[in-house]
Amino acid sequence: MDLVQLNIAAIRQSDSQNNVYVLLLNETVGKRQLPIVIGWCEARSIAIALDGTEEPGRPLTHDLFKTFGDSYNITIQKVVIHTLIEGIFHAAFHCKHKVTEEEVKIDARTSDAIALAIRYSCPVFTYEDILARAGIIVNSSREEDDLFSLDEEDDKMDEPQGVHTFSLDKLKKMLVIAIEEEDYENASELRDEIKKRNEN
Repeated sequence: MDLVQLNIAAIRQSDSQNNVYVLLLNETVGKRQLPIVIGWCEARSIAIALDGTEEPGRPLTHDLFKTFGDSYNITIQKVVIHTLIEGIFHAAFHCKHKVTEEEVKIDARTSDAIALAIRYSCPVFTYEDILARAGIIVNSSREEDDLFSLDEEDDKMDEPQGVHTFSLDKLKKMLVIAIEEEDYENASELRDEIKKRNEN
């Protein structure tokens, strides 16, 4: 299977849930974006590593892991987001001992794997089929004659019904709005429902 390299685009706080964040990963060549829901602690650890200016009074878990690895000549060569099951991403980091050159793959939560990838300055990858299933294309501008242009009653994203009650056409309209409003949790749910309808 083909690997696709990803870059960290942003971390955004969820509008609908407290202490929930969305990590946005862009493919390095292309326009697709992979949104991954993560917790507050992981979001903070990733943000601190990305910023590089804040030094916590005590080491964070991911900093401790890197110190431990460095002490025993272990490095991380790459992180691979390898599986998507029921909306949950699974990842692994590929380690190598600098002296013996022994290589080991270790499964991890995606948020932890990304936090370590930043600290080890190693690349992050996923498989093409995962990006095809879960990736979204962000289009910042919507033309007036857009195929999915909305009327006023379609403009509301927080409908009381579940997504399964909407028509396919309306789901597509709602997906465009969710992406433009950077509501990636909602966009993921809508995208999954559209995919399910198209497969049936």
